[in-house]
Amino acid sequence: MGINFFFNRILIGIQIPREVPHPNNNQPIDFSKPEDIVIYIVLPLFFVLLYFIGRRIGNNKK
Repeated sequence: MGINFFFNRILIGIQIPREVPHPNNNQPIDFSKPEDIVIYIVLPLFFVLLYFIGRRIGNNKK
């Protein structure tokens, strides 16, 4: 049991990536910063708007 537990802990530790955000080390979105507002509100709305404009243009060509 001891050796299995030891190797399992090593393998689990090796598989956890350190470069990606984890739930225990990331911060909530701060809407007082302008770049967060642009990234999380303005850009998604812009792309949704482009999608509907593209659909409208595509339907008018038929």
